[in-house]
Amino acid sequence: MQERDKVGNRRYEEIEKAAKVLGLHDTATMNEIKENYRKLMIRWHPDICRENQKKCEEMVREIAHAYRIIIDYCNNYEYSFRREDIKRARSYKEYEEWWHERFGDDPIWGEGNRRKNAEG
Repeated sequence: MQERDKVGNRRYEEIEKAAKVLGLHDTATMNEIKENYRKLMIRWHPDICRENQKKCEEMVREIAHAYRIIIDYCNNYEYSFRREDIKRARSYKEYEEWWHERFGDDPIWGEGNRRKNAEG
């Protein structure tokens, strides 16, 4: 196996493990990622958690690390704008639905940013 394949496999395993920690399925929207992260952080936050304090602190670190891995993967995902890829792709309406499912009202990418810019 080539070195690149090994790195790719390690990266996949790291992302897969992070997704499991956050309770994500094979696919997830950005809203689902953030919602799962928030719920887990609230559940395990040392000030709220009623379990062993050390376990709560470990879980918070693990959840935060998993979230960073997933967000890094999402932020560095490469989208194709090549003609042949776009032709092969879905219609604009399907893309709009796809985009909203993933980014929703995210202040940077979603509807919230468009509204803010229109008002500003």
